[in-house]
Amino acid sequence: MQEHQQNPQGENPVLSPFSDAESPVYHRRGKSRSALWISLGIVLVAVLAIGGFFLVRYLNDPLRTLEPFPVAKYLESYKTLAGSKFRGNLRVENDLGWKEGAGRLMVFSLKDDPRPIVVMIPPLLAKLYFTKGQTYEGELEVKEGGLIYANSIRKN
Repeated sequence: MQEHQQNPQGENPVLSPFSDAESPVYHRRGKSRSALWISLGIVLVAVLAIGGFFLVRYLNDPLRTLEPFPVAKYLESYKTLAGSKFRGNLRVENDLGWKEGAGRLMVFSLKDDPRPIVVMIPPLLAKLYFTKGQTYEGELEVKEGGLIYANSIRKN
């Protein structure tokens, strides 16, 4: 027990039974700041992950470096384009037929030019189901005789 000493005026001081106890009250201000920083961190990580996904997807796209298929130049003289590869945003116009071992001969128009071009779809790619009006993106190559081959094709 504590001894009570008299103060100079002769009075006994009143001591609280809680004078030695620590305060259990927490400062909410610090907690809300840490929750804010955690939330901002989570949002930043999510934005970076989504941005990284689309950047990697863009950089891994083999068609991004190819020039668009020049329909006017092809129709003018296909020989100047022989052996060249291009990117084509194709719209299905018609199916001219299938030949085992050769592939499917298709009529497409391009996004930027409505004039029709005939494209040979190789057997490995010809398993896709083409419907008039559908759009595809593909790598096109002008080969011998001016026939355009689709080296790769994917639906948009």
